[in-house]
Amino acid sequence: MKEIGGYFGLELNETGEFHHDALKLNTARNCLEYVLRARTYRKIYIPYYSCPVLLEPIEKCQIAYEYYSINEELDPIFDKSLLKGEGFLYINYFGLKQNTVELLARRFGERLIVDNSQAFFSNRIDNIDTFYSARKFFGVADGSYLYTDQRINEDFEQDVSYPRMLFLLKRLDLSAQEGYSEFKDNERRLNNSSIKKMSSITERILGSIDYNKVKVTRFENSCYLNSELKSTNMLHLPIMEGSIPMIYPYLARNGQELKLKLIGKRIYVATYWPEIMRTESHLYERDLANNLVALPVDQRYSKSEMTQILETILNG
Repeated sequence: MKEIGGYFGLELNETGEFHHDALKLNTARNCLEYVLRARTYRKIYIPYYSCPVLLEPIEKCQIAYEYYSINEELDPIFDKSLLKGEGFLYINYFGLKQNTVELLARRFGERLIVDNSQAFFSNRIDNIDTFYSARKFFGVADGSYLYTDQRINEDFEQDVSYPRMLFLLKRLDLSAQEGYSEFKDNERRLNNSSIKKMSSITERILGSIDYNKVKVTRFENSCYLNSELKSTNMLHLPIMEGSIPMIYPYLARNGQELKLKLIGKRIYVATYWPEIMRTESHLYERDLANNLVALPVDQRYSKSEMTQILETILNG
């Protein structure tokens, strides 16, 4: 029976989830594992410029893989035809590459896998396996969405998130810096986790968000930064109407130095992905890992914070 009375829990609005008709799983990498198992791929092509956790499900499923490079528009450099049992994974970088996703869908059909971890608001294309990560965009400890026309006949256990929520609560009570070690702990706990259904906590939080406000804020903040930085940005990705970026990607000649300057001003910028700097991947991917500055544009911030970022970059 439903509990009645007792102490109060978190009070969250019930606005509904954005991806309400998708499969709800615990992590994006487990969405990929689900696809690999459901499609019974024997080989997959993945970009050099990607998070190394993508290899977790590939190696777990004992599937062969091969890297491909991207060009300066972040489009694949790939001239092979896919053989039977092969899949092709493409990342919708920063939520700004939907046009490329659509071209690849026409080229590869249902053997395309779209990693929309950085593109929460980009639409899934019919018949194309597509997955999304919630914690790249919102304050949750886990959670992902998967669209696929294939199903695994297995009843997955539901995840439990409350032991991993400390970093979110510490940020509210103290600061991001105070909660950072717990944030990293949470990232490590997600490593090699099995496929599970999304936790009730994560589902409730994601069902309480004003998604339209999030979209408007991210788009406006990105356009404002772009209006001031596009002339010096070495990465030329247009922010078209309907694009809802994860971050504003600013590629600078002195990216490493600029990242340190911003962090010194308590403007925290991520690096995608530092592991690439230590590999033999192609020069352009290493340049992106070194010098791309991921400027925050998310729903927590307004034009005031964007101006602060610009002043730090342009005036020091």
